[in-house]
Amino acid sequence: MINVNSALTRSTAPNLLVWRVAPRASVIIVNYNSGAKLSACLASILETVGPESEVVVVDNASGDGSTDALEREFPQVTLIRSRTNVGFGGGNNIGASWAKGEYLVFLNPDTVVEAGWLEAMLAPFENDPQIGLVTSKIVLTDQPDRINTCGNAIHLTGLTLCRGLGLPRETFDKSGAVNAVSGAAFAIRREMFAALGGFDEDFFLYMEDTDLSWRARLAGWRNWYTPHSVIRHSYALKITPLKVFYQERNRYLMLLKNLRWPTLLALLPALALAEVITWGFVLLADRRNIKNKLLAYQWLISNWRRILRKHQATQKLRKVSDRAILRQVGCAIDFAQAAKGPVALLAKLPFSPLFALLKAATLALVWW
Repeated sequence: MINVNSALTRSTAPNLLVWRVAPRASVIIVNYNSGAKLSACLASILETVGPESEVVVVDNASGDGSTDALEREFPQVTLIRSRTNVGFGGGNNIGASWAKGEYLVFLNPDTVVEAGWLEAMLAPFENDPQIGLVTSKIVLTDQPDRINTCGNAIHLTGLTLCRGLGLPRETFDKSGAVNAVSGAAFAIRREMFAALGGFDEDFFLYMEDTDLSWRARLAGWRNWYTPHSVIRHSYALKITPLKVFYQERNRYLMLLKNLRWPTLLALLPALALAEVITWGFVLLADRRNIKNKLLAYQWLISNWRRILRKHQATQKLRKVSDRAILRQVGCAIDFAQAAKGPVALLAKLPFSPLFALLKAATLALVWW
């Protein structure tokens, strides 16, 4: 076991797995009160990977005893304990700093892997040197014949949705480039992860995977989806008290970091229309936490200098134009992922064509 305080120190505990030769892949899982799901996840991994891979779990100060069970049941797994909850991105960055693999593989603790998943996930790296991130076909644990996501779809305004949610498992049966990988299950080249600076820890929760994918694309890498690697995920749409704050704050932060200032100016009409949609969602589905939308604005204003520094650092990665990236993002929103019944249908009718027009107008202006 490794304890993480303000400074990192390596433990000599006997359950720390030491490799004489660097493993090909390091499977990294961030745990926070995952209970029995973590044990199920680890059992499925250890049944399907060989000695050429290592498994690292970073615990974000859980209080449910899940890591105690891990130490008893899986002594071959490297456990890193953080005394504070540093978030999804922060936990994964800690795991990556201890991992030794050529490839870093990130999994959610509420996933279960199917046979052959790792080999299929790593295969695209060997076939194309421009592929930097690879994500799996992720299906629903309680409905494995239905898709959770096949990579994530980024909207023109930065809104990010599951690609294929609820569709039959056989859908998206071909490999291909995607806007973004899903943080629930993806792999990345180790040296690339370091070059990008890892996850942005300010995101804490939600959209870290989209931001990392956007930076990878900006740096000239391809985000890839493979249907041959299959992961089951205990996914359920939940509106937690701070979800709107994190998602909206992180969406704005991602756009401000990754796009040029003239591009953001050209996007203002589309972003204004997205505000109508997000405010409508808050008023209809999350009215008790309406202040969280305002807190997102407040965070941006209070941290403006910090954002400017992030913008400067991200632009140094640039090898691809904003135009090239915006041409690949979507202009339709799957409202069914946020609302049900006639509300979703009625919302789709006016907004999808409006965003299509706004995307065309934006691309008519953005040639850089």
